[in-house]
Amino acid sequence: MNKSFSTKVKQFLRSWEMVLLCILVLEFIIFGSVNAKFLKPALLFNSMNDFMSICIISLFVTFVMITGGIDIQAGSIVGLTSIIIGVAWQDFGFNIWNAAVLAVCVAALCGALSGFFVAYCGVQAMVVTLGGQFLYAGIALLVSNLASTASYQGISGFPDYFKIVSKFKFFGIIPSQLVIFLVLTVVAYIVLHRSKYGRSIFLVGVNQQAAEYSGINTRAVIMSTYVLSAISASVAGVVLTAYLGTAKSDLGANFTLNIITAVVLGGTLSTGGKGNVIGTALASMVIGLLRFGLPLCFKVGTQYLDIPVGILLLVVVLGRSLSSHPSTANLLAKFRKGKQAQ
Repeated sequence: MNKSFSTKVKQFLRSWEMVLLCILVLEFIIFGSVNAKFLKPALLFNSMNDFMSICIISLFVTFVMITGGIDIQAGSIVGLTSIIIGVAWQDFGFNIWNAAVLAVCVAALCGALSGFFVAYCGVQAMVVTLGGQFLYAGIALLVSNLASTASYQGISGFPDYFKIVSKFKFFGIIPSQLVIFLVLTVVAYIVLHRSKYGRSIFLVGVNQQAAEYSGINTRAVIMSTYVLSAISASVAGVVLTAYLGTAKSDLGANFTLNIITAVVLGGTLSTGGKGNVIGTALASMVIGLLRFGLPLCFKVGTQYLDIPVGILLLVVVLGRSLSSHPSTANLLAKFRKGKQAQ
């Protein structure tokens, strides 16, 4: 028992998750040394509310990318969810919770539609979800035209018992959004890494044909990952709408780059077959703290924050490409032999 525990500890210390944990610690050290405000718990926890939606969505986009797909429509589904809640509540007289449930159901249908084209029609996931990004953003604009409020103003005035979803603080300091994210991380981890369904997702990503021969309904599995991704985007839309107190059709429009970067940085291969929920959760926190720390400590304009995130994505993808190249593998093998000879 002790040997197996020590082996697991050694594996973790050598894992990519450990690297991400070190990067998180490094961010605290660098940003905290430049500006002590960064380390103030109240300010730090409040800043997390601004990027928790990205963290929530990234968890389940991981499922999609493990199957070898990609989901770039999640941001549009956030906006669609938000405006459906607003219009259903303000203009159609829905109870706010019923409006939220309606929005989540519509999002699930959106995910099922995209997943159907990918899984059952064989259309490339990039093409389908890019089309979905524009389609669902367009539908959100159409829904906003049904509102009695001008679309640029947004729909506000939501009841306090709805807004408390994201504004409640546990022990007076820990935001409820962070707790929701942690709970969903545990759920996603159990589903992906501790269930038969999760093993099916990995098998589909490694070799879809072999998975089919082993009795897995691969098309249903692939489609289901897009549904889960869309539902997570909808949940993020509900949380974000409650946090801002405003429903708008363009909420989440700039989430795509951050979501994909978080999933790839977390250790998920873009080709599928490998991924980790914990890695994605840590990577999303790395990106969130980076976007908070740069303006606070180095006065970087918010309009330029996509630049470091984009660079981070390129570095990770390039690094993986080089590490998997045969010449790099041969070079590392020679280096290890030379080290052993010494």
